[in-house]
Amino acid sequence: MTNSVVANNYLTLAVAGARKTQGLVEHCKALPADRKVLLITFTQTNQAELRERVRQHVGDRPSLEVSGWFSFLLRHFVKPFVPFAFPGKRCRGFNYDGEPGRYASGENRFFDSGNSVYAKETARLAYELIGQSGGALIHRLECLYDEILIDEVQDLSGYDLDILLALLGTRIEIRLVGDVRQAVLSTNPRGRMNKAFAYSKSHEWFRKQEKARRLNITFSSVTWRCCQAIATFSDTIFDASWKFPVTTSENYATTSHDGVFLLKKEHVSQYVEAFQPQCLRDSMKSGKEFDLNYMNFGVSKGQTFNRVLIYPTGPIGKFISKGEPLKPLSAADFYVAVTRAEQSVAIVIDKPGASILPYWSPTEVRT
Repeated sequence: MTNSVVANNYLTLAVAGARKTQGLVEHCKALPADRKVLLITFTQTNQAELRERVRQHVGDRPSLEVSGWFSFLLRHFVKPFVPFAFPGKRCRGFNYDGEPGRYASGENRFFDSGNSVYAKETARLAYELIGQSGGALIHRLECLYDEILIDEVQDLSGYDLDILLALLGTRIEIRLVGDVRQAVLSTNPRGRMNKAFAYSKSHEWFRKQEKARRLNITFSSVTWRCCQAIATFSDTIFDASWKFPVTTSENYATTSHDGVFLLKKEHVSQYVEAFQPQCLRDSMKSGKEFDLNYMNFGVSKGQTFNRVLIYPTGPIGKFISKGEPLKPLSAADFYVAVTRAEQSVAIVIDKPGASILPYWSPTEVRT
C-alpha cells in the first residue's frame, strides 16, 4: 500500500483576491478540447460569472459544462436514481424554500406533494442514493466526466461533505478551490450533519482528508486586490492556531490614503464625502444612525472596491479595541468585509482601547 497522496484530488486554499476563480478558468483553457469537464459553484451569481469567464477565455466547448451545486445533485443523483430508494418515484422539480414536517419520513421526508425535492433534504437523499444505487451512480459519473472542478468549496456543508468524500474516491480528477476564511454562505445552514465542520471549520475537514491521503492541499497566498497593509491586517483576523500562511500583495498602487484606519462617528460624513467608500455592515439592523448606501457583508463577497467603510458588530468592536478573538463565522464576515478593499479600510469606532490602528481625521489630505 502506498503512502503517497492520491494523485488526482487537489485543493487550493486561496486568500481573498488570489484570482482563484480565474485560475480554474485558465486551467480549463489549457485542457485538451475533448476532455470532459464539469465546473461547479454554489451561488447563482458565481455561476453567471463563471459562464461569462468561460465564454470569454475558453470559448464554446461542448465538453465543458458549468453547473450549480443543487443542479448537479438533481441532474446526476436524484432524478436518475431516486427509483432505487422509492420504486416508481419521479422527481418533478426543486422546492427551494419549503421543508418537510418535523416527523416526516420516507418519501415525505424528501418530496413535497407535487413531487419536488426539498432543497434542505436534497444532499441527504443524493448521498443515500450513492449507496442504494449499488455503484451505478458513481460509475455513471465516471463515464460522463474526466474532471470535476468545484469553486468556493468552503460553502459546502452537511451531507454535501459526504458526497464530496465519495467523489474523492472515484477515478474522476477532482479539483477544489476556496477560502475557508470567506465561509459566510452554506448549502445547508441549518443542517446537523457534519455540523462540526460548518463554515470556516471546514478547514478541519479538509485537513482530515489530507491526513487520510485523499487530498493534496496547497495554499495560494498572494492577493492582487488588497494593498499590503490591508493584506497584513487581514491575516490577524483569524488567530495563529489556524496556521494560515502570510498574505503578500501584488497591488503596488499608492495613493495618499492607503491602509486600515479607525474612524470616529462624528467624522463619518466627512470621510464618506472625501473618499466615497463602499459602506459595509453585518445586516439591516446595524449602522442605522447613518444614512449610508450600505451593502451587507455576505452580499459583498466576491466583489472589489477601491475603498470600504465598515460599521462593526459588537464582537468586531471588541476584537479591535480589546483583542478578543472572533468566533469563526464572525471572523469570516469581517475578513470578507476587510478584503473587499484595494487601497483603504475605515472602521467606525469611537473607543479604540488597545488598538494601534491610526484614526483618520478631516485635517488629512484628501484624494
